[in-house]
Amino acid sequence: MTATSPRLKHEVKDLALAPLGRQRIEWAGREMPVLRQIRDRFAQEKPFAGIRLVACCHVTTETANLAIALKAGGADAVLIASNPLSTQDDVAACLVTDYEIPVFAIKGEDNETYNRHVQIALDHRPNIIIDDGCDVVATLVKERQEQLADIIGTTEETTTGIVRLRAMFKDGVLSFPAVNVNDADTKHFFDNRYGTGQSTLDGIIRATNILLAGKTVVVVGYGWCGKGTALRARGLGANVIVTEIDPIKAIEAVMDGFRVLPMAEAAPLGDLFITVTGNKHVIRGEHFDIMKDGAIVCNSGHFDIEIDLKALGAKAREIKTVRPFTEEYRLQNGKSVVVLGEGRLINLAAAEGHPSAVMDMSFANQALGCEYLVKNKGKLEPGIHAIPTEVDQEIARLKLQAMGIKIDTLTPEQIEYINSWTSGT
Repeated sequence: MTATSPRLKHEVKDLALAPLGRQRIEWAGREMPVLRQIRDRFAQEKPFAGIRLVACCHVTTETANLAIALKAGGADAVLIASNPLSTQDDVAACLVTDYEIPVFAIKGEDNETYNRHVQIALDHRPNIIIDDGCDVVATLVKERQEQLADIIGTTEETTTGIVRLRAMFKDGVLSFPAVNVNDADTKHFFDNRYGTGQSTLDGIIRATNILLAGKTVVVVGYGWCGKGTALRARGLGANVIVTEIDPIKAIEAVMDGFRVLPMAEAAPLGDLFITVTGNKHVIRGEHFDIMKDGAIVCNSGHFDIEIDLKALGAKAREIKTVRPFTEEYRLQNGKSVVVLGEGRLINLAAAEGHPSAVMDMSFANQALGCEYLVKNKGKLEPGIHAIPTEVDQEIARLKLQAMGIKIDTLTPEQIEYINSWTSGT
C-alpha cells in the first residue's frame, strides 16, 4: 500500500506504523551516543544549510538517526532504500510523519519501484549523495549528466560501492570527489567485522531456527565481513570452512584456525553457505549439483547476484516458500537447496541489520564525511578520498568516552623519542 501525506511527497507502506517506528528509533538512539553528539553540534552550527542531500541507505532505525542528524544540520534531505528488502516500514512512516523527511521505501518493493525511487531521488537535484552500493551515483553518471554541476560530492558506505567508484574513476567518468566511508578504521574494523558477523547469523537463525552448533558452515570470502561471520559462526559451535581467491586472505584464514578449500570441494560438505564477497556468482550451478540435500544458501554481501539464482531456478522442478524469507528449491536430481531472503542481504531481509552500537560509528563517519565535503567544496579533486585520520580518531575517542573507557596519552619524553632518529640501543 502506498500512503500519501498532505505535507510532503513520499512513498511508504503505512503512516499508521509511525508510533512504533518512533519508539524503535529512540531505542536505537540510546546506543548511538557519538552520532547524538554530532547531531547536537549540527543543530547549533547548521553546516548543511542550503544543501540538497539524497541518502540511499537501508531504511533502519539506525539510518533514521543519521537522517535526523543531517536534517538538524540544515540539510534538505530525501531518503530512499538501498535494497528492496531492507526497509523497516514503521521507521519509514515515522520519518515522514514525525520528522517531515521525504522517504521513498517499502519493504519488498520490486526492482521497477526501486529504480523509480532512484530517479525520484535524483529529481531532488542533490548536492551531496550518501550512497550504499553506488546505485544513485552510477545512475547519475549514466543518465543525468546535466546534473553533475550540482554535485559537491558523495560518500560511500560499502565495499561494493567503493569497487564501483574505483572502476568509474579508472574509466574517467567520476568527475567529483567521493569520500570512502567504508575504509575508515572506525567503520570497517567494527561495522564489517562485528556488525556483519552478528547480524548475519541473527538473520539466518530468525529465518530458519536451525541450531548452528555442529553444522558445517561455508563462509565464501574472508574480507572483514567474512572474518566476522566466520568468527561468530565458530563461536556458536559451527565447523567453519572458508573459500577464497586471495592467497593472503586465504593464509590468514588458515592461521586463524579455519579450514580453507576451493568451492568445488566445500560444496558437498556444507550445511549452510554464506556469501560475503561483493562479487558475482560465487555459488554457481555446478556447486548446487553437488550440495547435500537440504543445504541452505544465503548472502550477506551487498547485491543479490553472489548466488546464481537463475541457474538454480533452471535446475528446480518446484519452488515453494517453507517459512518467511525461506524458499526451498526442489531439484531435478531429487535433492533440495534452501535459499534465504531471495539471495539478498539476509541480515536485513530477515533481521534488523547491524546493532546500533556499531552503526553509531559508521554513521558518524557518514555525517562527518558529508560535512568534510561541504567544508572543502571546490577544493577536493575528483576521485576517492579517505576519511581524514583526525576525524577517524575523533570518532573513536567519542565512542570510548561514551563507553566510560579511558586510555593513556604519550608523555613529552615519549613524543620526543618517537619523533627522533638519534636515540636507539
